[in-house]
Amino acid sequence: MAEPLRDRARRATGWRLRMNGETRPHYVVCGSDPLAYWVVRALLATELDSGRIRITLVVPERRRSDGPDGRDVEGIQVVRADRLDEATFRRAGLAGAHGLALLHQDDVGNMHAALCAQEVEPRLRLVVRMFNTSLANGVRRLFPDSAVLSDASMAAPAFVAAALGEVAPTHFRHGGRTLYVARRADVRPETVVCGVADTSDPARARLLPADEATADLVLAEAAGQPPGTELAARRLARARRRRRPLTMLLRAVRSFATRKIGIAVLVLLGVIATLGWLNARATRVGWGDALYLTLVTTLTGEDPDVNKPVAAQVMQVVLNLAGLALLPLITAVVVDGVVNARLALHTGRIQPQRSGHVVVVGLGNIGTRVMAQLHDFGVEVVAIDRTPDARGASLAHRLGVPLLVGDAAREETLRSASVQTCQALVVVSTDDGVNLRAALNAQVLNPDVRVVLRLFDGDFAERIQKAFGIGISRSVSYLAAPSFAAALLDRAVIATIPVGRHALLVTEVPVVAGSPLDGRPLAAVAQPGEVRLLAHARAGQKADWSADPRLVINAGDRLTVVARRAGLTALLRETTPHPPGAPTGPPAPRATQE
Repeated sequence: MAEPLRDRARRATGWRLRMNGETRPHYVVCGSDPLAYWVVRALLATELDSGRIRITLVVPERRRSDGPDGRDVEGIQVVRADRLDEATFRRAGLAGAHGLALLHQDDVGNMHAALCAQEVEPRLRLVVRMFNTSLANGVRRLFPDSAVLSDASMAAPAFVAAALGEVAPTHFRHGGRTLYVARRADVRPETVVCGVADTSDPARARLLPADEATADLVLAEAAGQPPGTELAARRLARARRRRRPLTMLLRAVRSFATRKIGIAVLVLLGVIATLGWLNARATRVGWGDALYLTLVTTLTGEDPDVNKPVAAQVMQVVLNLAGLALLPLITAVVVDGVVNARLALHTGRIQPQRSGHVVVVGLGNIGTRVMAQLHDFGVEVVAIDRTPDARGASLAHRLGVPLLVGDAAREETLRSASVQTCQALVVVSTDDGVNLRAALNAQVLNPDVRVVLRLFDGDFAERIQKAFGIGISRSVSYLAAPSFAAALLDRAVIATIPVGRHALLVTEVPVVAGSPLDGRPLAAVAQPGEVRLLAHARAGQKADWSADPRLVINAGDRLTVVARRAGLTALLRETTPHPPGAPTGPPAPRATQE
């Protein structure tokens, strides 16, 4: 039987490394934003503490943002280059490397870099960050041993769940079971697989507590109905608020003309009414006849009559002059109203008095995904972006989502989006300052609004939470980094469970012969607060979800666990044999945002 391409590549790569005197696998990461930083940190936490891999990070000559991009991380080699071409890849030592991660936000640029990398090293593991699905399919066809991932797709469900006040929307199928994250009170006790976290104290969630009964957030089995059915029903129920035609008409009439023209028309009508009353006194006629004469005289004029009393003649002249002023005003109101109405309908400013909708600020990669998923759930959405040609603008128009073009940090823009009556504000622009100002102004307009804030700086997010009580913050890069790192190492992260600003990983770990866990009982796997065993499987057998803790672990067994990053790092050291001379000390420090 022919040897698989990936196995041939690994064998050839290992031979080249040994010929060069280097036995550690080498991984190259290219990126200039927080995703590159967190991927490098994830690789370091997983492998470098035992000295088994080396990492080279390729960054531009100058920083392109204020956020971290990995160039200051210790223990890695940094290559500075503004172009990802063959010369840059050779300088980074790509020839003979095990894997390459292309993490720039430019889809076409990543595609070009992948083609250049293929010229330097045809056989390597390739992980590419992509937003456009059609380009992603092209990359998979060109590079069979590749993983094409979207950080926006990975992180968007966490933003959607936070906006709707739900727990993490994680659900996955493994070992013949479909599992999902839920509140303990929302599921039947017999469907609970394990406790995930105790979130009774919002300021300090306790992950994987030793006493599972204290965990109010659990991992449950979807038995008898698809996971999230009740959640979807609640979302759809909230989305049944349709636009009322009468309300739309009244709001359109109210915005038909500018305020100054409206005041002028009202003042002139008041003057005409007064003149009409005087005209009725002068001509000595009833109110009905006086109203008729006043309107006809004002709007069309009247033939002069020298036989009329002087007072009636004076009133006729004054009313004709008022008519000369009224007709241009009526014309101005009609023209101005038509223009304003068309502009308002085009930009979405004529909206019903919304209630319970979600406002999404920033239609970049993540904002576009969040808007689309909320719309798919039937939730009413209003979008805000600085530019009319934002990445998600065309999708917003196709979905019928109102798009307001303006600065979300300004109170007028937020009022136009009816923030004062919305249920949540999702702020996901790329500017931390704009995000914070929009969140604070929204809280002034609507103290009960649920704010989901994207902040790149983790320390800044913690301080904002303490100072302003904005407790729901998400980092797209932090949520997506474990999957990118696992793909680069050719490992499968089954699911990532966000809990506040923490993240738990669900993964399957094989036990290698000669490792510290080989021959020990299953009870040795669990570590309170760090690792919890979900299932155990012998080689070639199905997963056992209720294995006896006294069961002895054998080489080739597979352990399905939910763990924090540091706990998973420690478990990986226990399931693989230590190379001679490798350190066996405590695990690497946990990432600061975990």
